[in-house]
Amino acid sequence: MNSLKGRVVAMHIRKEVNPFIVASMLTGILLTLALWGLRCCTPVVAAASGGAVSALLSGYFLYFFRDPERTPPSNPCAVVSGADGVVASIERLQESEFLHADCVRISIFLSLFDVHVNRAPISGQSTFKGYFPGKRYFTFQEKSSQFNQHNTILIEGDRIRCLVYQIVGPVCRRVVYWLPHDCPTPVAVGERIGMMKFGSRMDIYLPASDVIAVVHPGDRVRAGETVIAKRKGISC
Repeated sequence: MNSLKGRVVAMHIRKEVNPFIVASMLTGILLTLALWGLRCCTPVVAAASGGAVSALLSGYFLYFFRDPERTPPSNPCAVVSGADGVVASIERLQESEFLHADCVRISIFLSLFDVHVNRAPISGQSTFKGYFPGKRYFTFQEKSSQFNQHNTILIEGDRIRCLVYQIVGPVCRRVVYWLPHDCPTPVAVGERIGMMKFGSRMDIYLPASDVIAVVHPGDRVRAGETVIAKRKGISC
């Protein structure tokens, strides 16, 4: 019983859910009034239908905005996933805007049912590098990495750097970085840094000279816990 209680307490809901709950309730009320006004059914059936729609929508939003606790690995070599989801691709490419290095890019696709709270892949100074309004491609499309709405975040740790792109798709298109936008902020590996809303993608760039990727396309990962790469050149 104690362990169950601990799991329930740890699973809290982000406060950002509140406007979506209100919208769900209003949707149910409007549906009830519409069914009643159009004489499609009895008042009782109309109210039951509206209530069911409100309950289903509210239940989904509460599930979507869940924010479970995570325990990062203690291994100093570990680079952890910044998002829940499935590894979509691992590419070797040149990043010439912020890291100026040959990089490993690990792309993670988030479905509408994954936890969407994002976490820092490494410890260091996190700097918000900008917001790009972007287009509306689905995030499983490769071109979404470059053209969709996204935030760019640079984390500089002890002899390692990490570039994070929070990328959102055509549904709702809302991306949030919770830390200060105007100055570097210390973060610990696995610490919450933001959220992407309703079907998203995270691209994590790491200098190829610093790390070895240890995940593969198709692997399922958890933000703040799953090791996606290991650092080179340090004792672990």
